[in-house]
Amino acid sequence: MRTLIVGAGATGGYFGTRLVHADRDVTFLVRPQRAEQLRNGLRVYGPGYDETVPVRTVTAQQLDGTYDLVLLMVKAWCLEAAMDDVAPGVGPDTTILPLLNGMAHLDRLNQRFGRDAVLGGIVRVVCTMTPDGSVYQMKPHASLTFGAQDGRPAETLSRIGRELTAPGFRTILADDILASMWYKWAFITAGGTITCLMRGTIGHIIAAEGGKKFVLDVIQETERVAEAAGYAPSAAAHASSLEMFTETGSVFTSSLYRNVIAGTAHEGEHLLGQYVAVADRLGVDVPLTRLALTQLRVHDQARLQ
Repeated sequence: MRTLIVGAGATGGYFGTRLVHADRDVTFLVRPQRAEQLRNGLRVYGPGYDETVPVRTVTAQQLDGTYDLVLLMVKAWCLEAAMDDVAPGVGPDTTILPLLNGMAHLDRLNQRFGRDAVLGGIVRVVCTMTPDGSVYQMKPHASLTFGAQDGRPAETLSRIGRELTAPGFRTILADDILASMWYKWAFITAGGTITCLMRGTIGHIIAAEGGKKFVLDVIQETERVAEAAGYAPSAAAHASSLEMFTETGSVFTSSLYRNVIAGTAHEGEHLLGQYVAVADRLGVDVPLTRLALTQLRVHDQARLQ
């Protein structure tokens, strides 16, 4: 199975190099500058390992022929350009698996390539791209969950699942991928709201008087939206949020907060903005999430001046 990974940032780089290690036929679709940076391989390091993996890259101008599987692993603001870039590599039998945060991208991909060609999916990994272009995995666990939006043949999904199975992460075929995507959206919205409003790590927030109550209030608020949408978080999903966001001494911060602090582009509108919009449509009050969104918008206005 020929697999094209669109993007070789933190997420694409991590999962892509694990698939390369498993001898999968993987090519990264990247910009020319990134292709040059990866000419001698992609360095990936984390707990207990540090390696440079030879990778095959192609730019949009060099794309020749179609692929069996396309993994979209870009930031939300890159989606439109990514769809244009990858279009020549999408044939009638190509399956597209977007692994972006949130939910809004599904509608755009369905419109462009057809709902039958597009799966749903999420990844869980704590990693970042360092200034030199390497990928740093901060916590040891990672997973990739995918599934059909509706009735795709089980044989096709099983084949994709086998292709996406590799050491270094757990691969899960979900019966209801939209529920899984909602759980993650609630989770990362909570993480972004908590760390952007409090301007610190989870450990520092929990250690402050009133910090834990604030965290619990945010979790409850975001989960109410998912429940109103018909995707009430499971007990396991709720427990996972509590574990991540109430860990004493944790150095965790959301990627949204890290981008804001670094002064780089961020997914605030795609994550929090869309979440607030959905909450409004569902009639759910989300004052803390709305406050975090307003703060991000003020931040962005200040950057424009």
